Amino acid sequence: MKLSIIDQSPVPEGFTPADALRNSIELAQSAERLGYERYWIAEHHAIEALASPAPEILIARLGAETSQIRIGSGGVMLPHYSPMKVAEVFRVLHALYPGRVDLGVGRAPGGTPLESYALWRTRGENPQSDDFAQQLMELLAFLNRQFPPNHPFSRIRLSPEMPGSPEVWLLGSSMWSASAAAQLGLPYAFAHFIDPVPTRRAIEHYRSRFKPAGNGLSQPHTILAVGALCADTDEEAERLISSARLFRGRIRRGELGVIPTPEQAMRELGDSPGPEKRAKESLISENVTDGGEFPRYAVGAPDKVRDQLIDMASLLHADELMIVTVMHGHQERKYSYKLLADAFGLKPR
Repeated sequence: MKLSIIDQSPVPEGFTPADALRNSIELAQSAERLGYERYWIAEHHAIEALASPAPEILIARLGAETSQIRIGSGGVMLPHYSPMKVAEVFRVLHALYPGRVDLGVGRAPGGTPLESYALWRTRGENPQSDDFAQQLMELLAFLNRQFPPNHPFSRIRLSPEMPGSPEVWLLGSSMWSASAAAQLGLPYAFAHFIDPVPTRRAIEHYRSRFKPAGNGLSQPHTILAVGALCADTDEEAERLISSARLFRGRIRRGELGVIPTPEQAMRELGDSPGPEKRAKESLISENVTDGGEFPRYAVGAPDKVRDQLIDMASLLHADELMIVTVMHGHQERKYSYKLLADAFGLKPR
């Protein structure tokens, strides 16, 4: 089973966003040594706790700091941008790091409605229309040089002109994305850690309706993106995950601050009495299924986490697992990924 990483560049309490970006670079280097397949950078806007609103910039740096691991976006939120500009950016990355670049594309806003409005390509009295499907087709045509001869854009020759192309993935957490990826013959990365409810339905829909589209992918290919945190013991893992639980609860309440320490998290989660405490716990528990079949996060000692992840991947016929880990301590986060790599028997580079 291939393992990969999606990194949201979390900003820990007591540290700066610059520290978080340096942590991402160091973690990518560690992931390459450990044998992870790919390292993707997420896109989030105006969230104090997450330091990378521009994944393409960090991807360029990661490419220079590594040599073998695949690097890419998880993902570029295409509704905010011109397809031609995204194609140009990722063709530059492809020219710099040929055969290593993934362009993961999503249609989620990556922020609140206010940030989405500020990012809109056009503004007016009417809300921006949802033209994601058209944008995606245009992006693919630019990357693969596939505009019909009578299309005006067929005369545009993007630079840098290099053999090959970034590998395009469609990201999503809904039935819409599953259907679109199947119809377009694209590999599909499902964000189970965002919404675990439609996971099985979406992946089965994608696999059963996949149609090869002449882009080199003859069979469906899926990544399951899931949360995981490993420590030497179940008890230590539960202590460390408390930071992510409190962070998630705060996000749901519109509080976008940095990642709290485990001590702060346990203190805050444990101090609310009675019904308020139970309501709080229901919002922040990462081990409940949230109405889905599987939990968002696998938490515990390495063998326990490995078994949970393998069970999920086997039942869903996932080709690859992409792990997101949010916690306060950078060294503990690196160690969690090492424990997981060892448990899965990844071959070090």
